[in-house]
Amino acid sequence: MGIRHLFIGFLVASWTLACSSKTEVDLLIKSASIIDLEHETINPNQVILVNKDRIVMTGGDSLLSQYEGKLEIDAKSNFVLPGLWDNHVHFGGAEYIDENEQLLPLYLSFGVTAVRDAAGDIALEVLKWKQEIADGKRIGPRIFTSGPKIEGINSIWPGDLEIGSEEELDNALDSLEKLNVDFIKITDNALSADLFLSATKKAKKRGWAVSGHVHPGLTLQEISEAGLSTIEHQGYLLRASTSEEAKIRAGRLSGTLSAEQANQIQLETLFDSVALANFRLFAQQGTGIVPTLLISRNIAYLDSLDFSKDTIMNYLGPKLKESYQWRIDRYAKEDPAARLIRKKQFEASARLLPLVQQSGMKIIAGTDAGYLNTYDFPGLAIHRELSLMVDYGLTPGQALSASILNGPSYFGLEKDYGSISKGKKASFILLRLNPLENISNTLSLEGVVNEGKFYSRNDLDKMLLDIKEWVRQKEMSN
Repeated sequence: MGIRHLFIGFLVASWTLACSSKTEVDLLIKSASIIDLEHETINPNQVILVNKDRIVMTGGDSLLSQYEGKLEIDAKSNFVLPGLWDNHVHFGGAEYIDENEQLLPLYLSFGVTAVRDAAGDIALEVLKWKQEIADGKRIGPRIFTSGPKIEGINSIWPGDLEIGSEEELDNALDSLEKLNVDFIKITDNALSADLFLSATKKAKKRGWAVSGHVHPGLTLQEISEAGLSTIEHQGYLLRASTSEEAKIRAGRLSGTLSAEQANQIQLETLFDSVALANFRLFAQQGTGIVPTLLISRNIAYLDSLDFSKDTIMNYLGPKLKESYQWRIDRYAKEDPAARLIRKKQFEASARLLPLVQQSGMKIIAGTDAGYLNTYDFPGLAIHRELSLMVDYGLTPGQALSASILNGPSYFGLEKDYGSISKGKKASFILLRLNPLENISNTLSLEGVVNEGKFYSRNDLDKMLLDIKEWVRQKEMSN
């Protein structure tokens, strides 16, 4: 009898020891359906282990006998996908910095865990927010920023680094190094073609990725060869899709062709074979495209799109919403012929997307969301951008990859982001529905893990309520 009691005691002690010997992690998620974007496959019934801001391990239910979490979440077969990246946004409006701050939790509440800020007039504030988010002192997506962009003298855009000589260009790049910006943005409002080309080459030589518009005095081939990492905005690709690029360029530079005449010639001389050959060349030279279809579609169809039922307007500050008006006023002054050309240009450029994909050019999903860009709603915009990409010929998997894989790749961060696997950053989203089946399912958001911190649907709803109330109070005080 004594031996039996000893044996039972031994079993109890062994069982207790086994239970207490589980390894503890900060976050344990079970019953997850992990989406592998690279192979477009789904691994059901998975366990995800997270310590601090990294994924420790993923695997089957056997991990539950070995690990326990300080916080344990039953994903209930939710689809788990790396967080969305919006790779072209703008923080700006020096007179309403506080409204820009509210965009940070707004992005996160829509499953956006990283944004690429492509310049504005509040660069120092954005850099401050970037560091505070990295230090865990502020809620928001990881920020990558260009700081102030490079432009010519008397640019119409506030906050630019205006240059008129090579010496000023060098000084501007020195100042951007001191700010420790993540990439360089160059635009062509007042910048000469020579300085645009030189800025691209010099920034690339210093080790930055370089994004920009395309100067009318340069061909896409010239700027790609100089080292432009991404062409911002799909419309520029029309220049590489016409058989008359040289004629159009010469006419515009000499003044013998008006913008309307040049646009008409371009639209009449577009050939897929020309486009594909040029896109393949750009791909070989390392130049990708950030299409920003959403803002171009919004502007082209302002006369027929109805944004009155977009409740997200309740989460945007009054001054930010006012900044949308300038495009509306400009559109109101355009005659029917100009509006028709704008629509034709958008449709012609958007239909190039499958050719870009076929060519091997890297497509990077971004929206242009933020101030000034009409009805391009921060947070929601990337979901609409991905839907447009699918409407114009990409598969849901390709569209998602443009955000989630190609965003990190732009910065050489493939080791940290892009999949739910050991060693990656713990920044991912939980979806009720499968986005590989229908891209609009990215909006079926049930939870967000941002750099290891879990936000439930209730947490996200509370975040939204707080933003909405802040906006209400702001509007009342104006």
